[in-house]
Amino acid sequence: MVVRSELEKLGYKPASVTLGEVVLDKDISADEKNDIAKVLEPIGFELIDDKKSRIIEKIKNVIIDLVHRQDVELKTSLSDLLSAALHHDYNYLSNLFSEVEGTTIEKYFIAQKIERVKELLVYDELSLSEIAFRLNYSSVAYLSNQFKKVTGLTPSHFKQVKEEKRKPLDKV
Repeated sequence: MVVRSELEKLGYKPASVTLGEVVLDKDISADEKNDIAKVLEPIGFELIDDKKSRIIEKIKNVIIDLVHRQDVELKTSLSDLLSAALHHDYNYLSNLFSEVEGTTIEKYFIAQKIERVKELLVYDELSLSEIAFRLNYSSVAYLSNQFKKVTGLTPSHFKQVKEEKRKPLDKV
């Protein structure tokens, strides 16, 4: 909504505005792109114009959507999902992502999943087995091992540390 509003203030009529992508009703010049970039950057958005960067952003958006969408079982492999969503061969996507980001798609996917696990642990509404199921881990042990590899802490230790960092309101 913010991006749409800012573009309309500049006199553009966006045909569509979705996560990571804006389609305008007309082509714009390099100067107009710079004007848009100047308006979007202060509010935390970056104008990405080259094809490789757009593909990288789309990969990230698909992964973020997959990890943060509730109760969706991954019925296909990540590579097949990305290939179908982006209409490119997975090897091309993987090589491009690694070249630009300096990490693999798989490591990025794992990092997103671990951040989601942290978020769910902080909320403390689900058991570890429910979290493992929700994020498509084959077992709680696998989730725990991966969590420890990435964070250096077990999920239960992470929960304890989180609680120690917070103070009750009457102790503030």
